[in-house]
Amino acid sequence: MLTSVFEFLCRFPVLKRLIWRRWYQFLARRFDIPEWQTMNYGYRALPVPESLDLEPAEEPERFGLQLYHATSAGQSMTGKTVLEVGCGRGGGAAFLHRTGKPGEMTGVDFSAEAIALCRARYSRDGLRFVSGDAERLPFPDASFDLVVNVESSHCYGSMPSFLSEVRRVLKPGGRFACADFRDADKIPIWREQMTASGLTITSEREITANVLAALDADNDRKLTLMQKHLPKSLYGLFSDFAAVKGSLVYETFRKREMQYFLFELVKN
Repeated sequence: MLTSVFEFLCRFPVLKRLIWRRWYQFLARRFDIPEWQTMNYGYRALPVPESLDLEPAEEPERFGLQLYHATSAGQSMTGKTVLEVGCGRGGGAAFLHRTGKPGEMTGVDFSAEAIALCRARYSRDGLRFVSGDAERLPFPDASFDLVVNVESSHCYGSMPSFLSEVRRVLKPGGRFACADFRDADKIPIWREQMTASGLTITSEREITANVLAALDADNDRKLTLMQKHLPKSLYGLFSDFAAVKGSLVYETFRKREMQYFLFELVKN
């Protein structure tokens, strides 16, 4: 019932932005869980799982970090300026900073509570976190070589406004790497929005099967975390949010009513 109400309210852009912001503020304030570092559905290579080299503290979030790795694969970050829009709990930005070795890594998020959590967890030279709106990014023109956006754009009120901001803050020749999902019948609209942004799509890959494989592999860990940290009254809501097996979100992926894509774009 709550999921249906949530989906209805999210049809209205202003309400959609407000609801998602309040939700992520609540999560950051209420659940400071060390082993919860990313907020995405994850990625698992098929048919042979990847052997991504992770630090011990990162291992619980293997599938979420593998999605960051898949999204940024092929992007040279060494010495460059990199921005993650929608950095959430900061684990993905910290991972890209450690493995990609950018000159400067910035994470921005609409939730001030989430940014406070990121700053408390990750204090490193060359890694910073800023509170800001994806549709009005608080950075000068041509500031970044690479913008990364992982499972966040479906929360925004206006995808064209976000893409316009990405184009503005990218340097000439800069790259935009994004991973997200949409209802299957909305994929053409999403693609048209990117084409109309003035950025050029250089690669596109559907990874729904990889995301579903990650959800299957990570299911028991999520259930354990829910049982450890949640009152039973929130199990239903969090089951959908985490896309555990049998949930509405999981089933829409399994039935391919919702599909997951990786895109790479360039500012010519």
